[in-house]
Amino acid sequence: MITTLPNLLTLSRIVVIPLVVAAFYLESPWDDWVPLGLFAYASITDFFDGYLARSWGQMSALGRFLDPIADKLLIATVILMLVALDRISGWHVLPAIVILLREILVSGLRQFLAEVRVSVPVSAMAKWKTGIQMVALGFLLASGSGDGVLPGVGTATLIGEYGLWVAAILTLYTGWDYLRAGRVHLGV
Repeated sequence: MITTLPNLLTLSRIVVIPLVVAAFYLESPWDDWVPLGLFAYASITDFFDGYLARSWGQMSALGRFLDPIADKLLIATVILMLVALDRISGWHVLPAIVILLREILVSGLRQFLAEVRVSVPVSAMAKWKTGIQMVALGFLLASGSGDGVLPGVGTATLIGEYGLWVAAILTLYTGWDYLRAGRVHLGV
């Protein structure tokens, strides 16, 4: 049922994605803070939609379907925009690619496993990966203006870049973990 608060939060996360993209094209300093604010809203709703659905007993098939899609759309869109605008560049594009490839791989694996009626629950490590990924992307979103707010030259950028690498390492681990769990059903 769409009208539950958890489902509405998930849908709002999808609706905010085009607004995040549009906000990148605002004039400085709004081009840093508005996308960051929208991304922060989406990140917070990512936590609350699942938490509220479980605690209020409002888990639904629609929510289980939309939540991972909303997450992947948000993360992929922000990474692509940050790369396109050179806020992620050089060697730091590598962890961004790893994150995107893992998201596609796990989505395909989950779709296949759903067809054979096998559920793969989200692991605690995958939740940590998502949290670190969102914090890192948040720092990269604010890097233009945030570097002037935090002490030290380029601090927001460095935190974001190192966080992206940590998230990529966790991404590899959790992706392997999902593949290992699904391997039996893949016939390999």
